[in-house]
Amino acid sequence: MVGLAFDCLANPLGAVRVTFEKAVEGSPQNDPAAFDCKDWGAVDVFRKFLFEEGGLDQVPVLDQSNIHLIRPNSLVRYRGMVQDMLGKEFYIGVFKDGSNWNTNKFTDVPQFPIPPASETRLWERRLYHCVPVPGQNSWVSEVSSSPQFHTILTNSHLLNHGEKRSRDENDAAMDLEREATSMCKKQKDGSSSKIDGDVSSSGGSYFEAPASLSCLVKVYDLPESDIKLNDVIEFIGIYTFDPDTALHENNDGDEFLHSLTEDVSLHFPPSKVPRLHCITFQKMTIPDLVSRSCPIEDLSSAVRVVRESLLRHLTSVLGNDGLAAQYTLLHLLSRVRGRVDVMVVGKFSLNLTGFTRESASIFGDNLSRWIKDLTPFSDVIPLSVAYLNTAQLRPRKDNVTGRMIPGVLQLAHGTHLTVDETHLATGALNSTGVENAKLLKELLQWQMVGYDCEYYNLDMPADVQVLVISERRSNILPADAIVPFHPEAVNAATWTVLSDELPAWRWYLASCRTLHHHSVSPEMRKVLENDFVGARQLDKTLQGEDLSRWVTMGQLLSASFGESQLTPQHWQMVREMERLRQGRLRVIH
Repeated sequence: MVGLAFDCLANPLGAVRVTFEKAVEGSPQNDPAAFDCKDWGAVDVFRKFLFEEGGLDQVPVLDQSNIHLIRPNSLVRYRGMVQDMLGKEFYIGVFKDGSNWNTNKFTDVPQFPIPPASETRLWERRLYHCVPVPGQNSWVSEVSSSPQFHTILTNSHLLNHGEKRSRDENDAAMDLEREATSMCKKQKDGSSSKIDGDVSSSGGSYFEAPASLSCLVKVYDLPESDIKLNDVIEFIGIYTFDPDTALHENNDGDEFLHSLTEDVSLHFPPSKVPRLHCITFQKMTIPDLVSRSCPIEDLSSAVRVVRESLLRHLTSVLGNDGLAAQYTLLHLLSRVRGRVDVMVVGKFSLNLTGFTRESASIFGDNLSRWIKDLTPFSDVIPLSVAYLNTAQLRPRKDNVTGRMIPGVLQLAHGTHLTVDETHLATGALNSTGVENAKLLKELLQWQMVGYDCEYYNLDMPADVQVLVISERRSNILPADAIVPFHPEAVNAATWTVLSDELPAWRWYLASCRTLHHHSVSPEMRKVLENDFVGARQLDKTLQGEDLSRWVTMGQLLSASFGESQLTPQHWQMVREMERLRQGRLRVIH
């Protein structure tokens, strides 16, 4: 035989079946219980195809723009944030048909009819509801930008089922066009015409593409701790769609059919939430997103040049306020690097004060726009009394449906959040407003978000960069550094998109942000202690939190130069920045 016996891209279930049959044949007494049912070699076949043979670029990305083009039972990619962890699902992993064993792994329904009273093995998989990453900015290019993508979608193998679900021998022989015709006929005979319309427009997937495509991901053979809530993950797996389930879902009058539908289908209808059976996955970090979206050559030798360019631009955006620009740069490089008791190491929230509603509409909006262009995930909260009293910031678990009701603060790690307090006016907070104000304060202070699980609250760790824009020092959001904003001019040129420099700036922020900071050397520790003692002799209000902030600033400043060790030069730069900031604060008071 010449070539592969199966097609990993268009007929992945064929690859699963062939490798399974070979594994069973090689096991004692042809019994699947005699070999490791968790992996019989199928995953290795796909990984070789994807990562060694260049198959990854051929796999289409599943999103709302192409869901109507992609055939069920084909290999796809889906990138999203884990919004909810739905626990385990048990299924018949293998069953015996006569003397032959078959597997149902990576499918929602059996590929072949299960004979009555056949010998079976019960396996389990984990369910995750994933959604597009909240606040993902448009410049973060999806992998679907691959030059091969459009060719893939017109490939005849992908526009037809590679492995069809069958209820009997006739169904197994039926091709997709006849299946679609049958579905249309059923709809015209009395049920809703919604799916009928989907068939004609979607080429047989019967899928209603929503404005934002979520996905029910089924993961196999994985410890629960490997995937966590709010992780950003790219899953590669088999997209499945069961048209019978979609029909039952739209037949509201048939209570019997609804009673047969599994709970997960009731709350995540397959005509709106596609199923993806995960074969392999990768957790996405900020550098992963930037390197894919902005592929540029290594700039390790040009960090200082890029730093100077970005700092110059931030200064221009902030009306030539160089001090505010320096603090903003450190803020954009901050991240949670660890937790020691109640102390959060590495965070650096920033409060720029001195804004009015008018100046916020100029400088604040311009800064938010550029942060959006520089960071993969960002959001802006126009904080007002009405917003606090009505917004749902806290994520909530609905114990009746078992679903997570998302809140504004359910965000992926690495998200940037700008809070514009210039919208605040005199008014009374209701109970919701008081709770929302507390949630925002806890996010700034402890990088924690409280989840409402009805009978108890669950504090989830976060890693969100928070920038507060306000007229005076915020009474709601106590930031790590308060910097009075002193603009000198409005620079119209900052509104121009600098496409030639943006990739380098994005790369710079992503790379320097992930530098591992070494502990402060004994020599530098002595310098820090002596300087802090001397500073306290001049200012009795200084406390341990101030020294902690200085150390964080020193490490971030070192990272801004591409270095992981705090040096005396960078420490003196931090002291000068703090001296200038304190001078501005004294003028205000």
